[in-house]
Amino acid sequence: MKILIIGGTRFVGRHITEAALTAGHEVSLIHRGKTGPGLFPEAEHLLADRDADLSVLRDRRWDVTIDVSAYLPSQVTHLAGALSTGQYVFVSTASVYAPETPNFTEDAPLVEFDGPVTEEVNGKTYGPLKVLCERAATDAFGPETLIVRPTYVIGPYDYTGRFTYWVNRIARGGEVLAPGNPDDPIQVIDGRDMASWIIAMIEKTGSGTFHAVSPAPPFSFGDMLEAIVAEVGPPGTTLTWVGQDFLTAEGEDGRSLPLWPMGEDGISINTANPAAAYAAGLSPRPLGQSVREIRDAEASFSTSITITPDREADVLSRWRARP
Repeated sequence: MKILIIGGTRFVGRHITEAALTAGHEVSLIHRGKTGPGLFPEAEHLLADRDADLSVLRDRRWDVTIDVSAYLPSQVTHLAGALSTGQYVFVSTASVYAPETPNFTEDAPLVEFDGPVTEEVNGKTYGPLKVLCERAATDAFGPETLIVRPTYVIGPYDYTGRFTYWVNRIARGGEVLAPGNPDDPIQVIDGRDMASWIIAMIEKTGSGTFHAVSPAPPFSFGDMLEAIVAEVGPPGTTLTWVGQDFLTAEGEDGRSLPLWPMGEDGISINTANPAAAYAAGLSPRPLGQSVREIRDAEASFSTSITITPDREADVLSRWRARP
């Protein structure tokens, strides 16, 4: 098939491009040339800004278009006005939900704007804007649209460093600061597994809306960290769980201690039911395998946002010394 990928050179898009090329498809990438411009010489590279002039798409047609970079409904409609394609795939997010029960399915309530709609993307508007993107996609491209809703995507090339932080930190060993409540729910998906599944879905024109998450609930932040310890933690590695109120007072949050659910209850977006996607062929690799492969690929990865070793030791010391 002739596949157009909007983006295709960064993290999730990069994995999708690799999966499409590996499967033997003819791939075109539309991107600004700012991230990974030298990647995938076997693909066609169309340099353009999706928010501006899309005339590079004129008089062309693709069998499938995969969009991994739309955050605003106007971006979807702008693309639709310039694009001739068969099936359209939109990589959305589990943040579209306002779930009422754990283990929720794809028909669970969605988040909506409480007041005027804005196109400013922030923590509060991210989910409602993705809901509007999904609706714009279905309106523009019809019932064959495939909508994929992942939670946290992990794997090589993850520029956010969220999961990679925990792999690298636990691989250093010693006493590890584990934030909050170990029972807080969490779900992840390896970007490579999601990518190969998306390509398999478009090969059979699979449509609809699916959770790309792993594992099925219940699965907790404690389970995740223990799984990482089991794979890369040196002998003697321990997790010390530090209370949320204490950490908040210390100024720590989900940026310095990434992926920390910060007290999300049992009906958070990290309790999605993946049965529909699994039935449609999504087969996530074991978490331990992802941990090993991330460690092998990105042992030197670091970020300036996460807590430093000295700061971590200081917080742990004060936690132990509290009255």
